[in-house]
Amino acid sequence: MRIDIISVLPELLHSPLQHSIMKRAQDKGLLEVEIHDLRAFGFGKHRQVDDYQYGGGAGMVMMPEPLANCIDSLKEQRKYDEIIYMTPDGQRLDQSISNQLSLKGNLMIICGHYKGIDERIREHYITLEISIGDFVLSGGELPAAVLVDSIGRLLPGVLNDETSALFDSFQDNLLAPPVYTRPEDFRGWKVPDILLSGHFQKIEDWRYEQSLKRTKDRRPDLLEDGE
Repeated sequence: MRIDIISVLPELLHSPLQHSIMKRAQDKGLLEVEIHDLRAFGFGKHRQVDDYQYGGGAGMVMMPEPLANCIDSLKEQRKYDEIIYMTPDGQRLDQSISNQLSLKGNLMIICGHYKGIDERIREHYITLEISIGDFVLSGGELPAAVLVDSIGRLLPGVLNDETSALFDSFQDNLLAPPVYTRPEDFRGWKVPDILLSGHFQKIEDWRYEQSLKRTKDRRPDLLEDGE
């Protein structure tokens, strides 16, 4: 999979995508992430990419021409399955979206900044708009990193145990069950006996029951969504 990210602050993306599982995915050649500085397509000495709003109002807007030129240059090199804009008013990111996107080949992500991007870019280029929550950040770089991480870890071969992702929270609309590791007894707090039994079917049944209970207690809306 290849993901191209357009940003006015590309340095914000380097660290989250160059460590841990995302680094492993790229080192293995399973994921290619390229970050493009929008200012390379900006105007004048200062590589301007934003301007005042028509109609007045506080906050600058990312201009259409630099974005269109950058997108066009990338589209000349490959066909994109989705051109994604990270925005607070987009569709809320969930596990099903990440699952679907992990099956794609080429994705482009545009990071908003300032007051957002010119609406004409949204109308004529964007195929999918995604939000990571009902709040506003300084820019789309951190949401883009979240999206890439949620997709990249699902690619076959990225995780050491490929079944691990199948049991994450939100798969099948359930939260993940409690997990334990050594020692069996820590300060008198003991691991449930069932997990030490070696009876795999009973363990799986216990995990399902715990997932269901945790979901009912913490996120009952997920069970309603799955009905």
